[in-house]
Amino acid sequence: MIENLEEISPGIWEIPKTDKMNVPARLYLSADMLKQVSKDRSLWQLRNVATLPGIKKYSLAMPDIHEGYGFPIGGVAATDLYDGVISPGGIGYDINCGIRLLKTKFSVDEIKHKINHISKEIYNEVPSGVGKGGKVKLSINELDKVLEKGCKWAVKEGYATDKDLQFTESNGSLATADSKAVSTNAKNRGYDQLGTMGAGNHFIEIDEINEILDEESSRAFGLKHGQAVIQIHTGSRGLGHQVATDFIKRMNLKVKDYGFELPDRELSCVPISSDDGEEYFAAMSAAANFAWVNRQLITWEVRKAWKSVFSSSGGQLDLLYDVAHNIAKIEEYVIDGQKCKVMVHRKGATRAFPAHHPEIPKEYRNVGQPVLIPGSMGTFSYVLVGQPGSLEQSFGSCCHGSGRLLSRTAANKLASGEQVRTELLKKGIAVQTGSLKGLSEESPHAYKDVNSVVNVVEQTGIAKRVAKLKPVAVIKG
Repeated sequence: MIENLEEISPGIWEIPKTDKMNVPARLYLSADMLKQVSKDRSLWQLRNVATLPGIKKYSLAMPDIHEGYGFPIGGVAATDLYDGVISPGGIGYDINCGIRLLKTKFSVDEIKHKINHISKEIYNEVPSGVGKGGKVKLSINELDKVLEKGCKWAVKEGYATDKDLQFTESNGSLATADSKAVSTNAKNRGYDQLGTMGAGNHFIEIDEINEILDEESSRAFGLKHGQAVIQIHTGSRGLGHQVATDFIKRMNLKVKDYGFELPDRELSCVPISSDDGEEYFAAMSAAANFAWVNRQLITWEVRKAWKSVFSSSGGQLDLLYDVAHNIAKIEEYVIDGQKCKVMVHRKGATRAFPAHHPEIPKEYRNVGQPVLIPGSMGTFSYVLVGQPGSLEQSFGSCCHGSGRLLSRTAANKLASGEQVRTELLKKGIAVQTGSLKGLSEESPHAYKDVNSVVNVVEQTGIAKRVAKLKPVAVIKG
């Protein structure tokens, strides 16, 4: 399929509209990345997304594209709110998997002698691993409040501040959530998982601001060269996975009832305006609220660990921002000269609104929304800032990370967990993990070059680099 790609402009490629495609498919990629995308089904999936009923302009994929379920990871699609569909494959199983970044008052040089200590303390405070439960166990009645209120619940219970909500996408709460749309099975999987990291590619990382690349934005964000910052990456755990499983199963049975002929059963979907569509969106919104609370409780645990190591001299760990990268949201864009409300599916893609957008915290409104791009263990991560090109080209969306290059099986064959740990230690990166196999699966060699990925989104005017982050400690399940 790579032979069908046409270069529209530097960094932007297109699969022309053919066959049953309702719109063209667009791909953000450098020329030297083209061979990578031909090694899996991601281009085929991108073209299939363009067949969705009610899709607008084009299906999109960011430069961290790789094969996913239905949609490629890195995929973006906007469907008409009134005549279009909603597809769980366009959000993913880990609903509102996302990332947040905490700022410390210290430089890495000032705390270098305590990096091992603080990383161990964080590891001990934040439960991690497959299916691992947390210290906060809720009744179903209390869990329903989390699902419906999101981080507003966390403030009421003392796990968050109003300032935390101010710097969280959507203030950490979607009003479209309905706990009644979430199955008992999903609730039983989630009642004890708040404040837990899970496994896979989820992590907590202590980083050093290695380079400031945009002075104005870095000042607005409160970032300085040499500063220690902390990334938290996780999502909705078993609850979100079960919500996706429940509705994918239901939609697979309903697709023919709506008269849809789809090229891939993984693209199962229903009209947004149908009872099935409204119920899925309500359940997805509830799972998204759960994920924001999960990251907030982990923040509370990290702050607790920080205080135990540094006491009152450690200062506050202020939240820079929290962004979702597996979610669907109702947004408005100018399409073909007219304002249009759409359901934007972001599957491994991050919101990237430019300066003066009303949804950006006022402290950042003159520069744009922070966009958090984790790399991989042992490599760099980035803080970007949204640019006008995102609204013009990509429905306000950007890449969400470096993107997988190798499957977990292939990564395991390439290097053992012990080898990966040794490699990280040689780079001066402290490692805390409960699974050497998980370390092997998430080896830096399993991921694309994050520098190349962010270069593409900067070149195409979607987002701009603000700061480069270098890992000094990695905490994983």
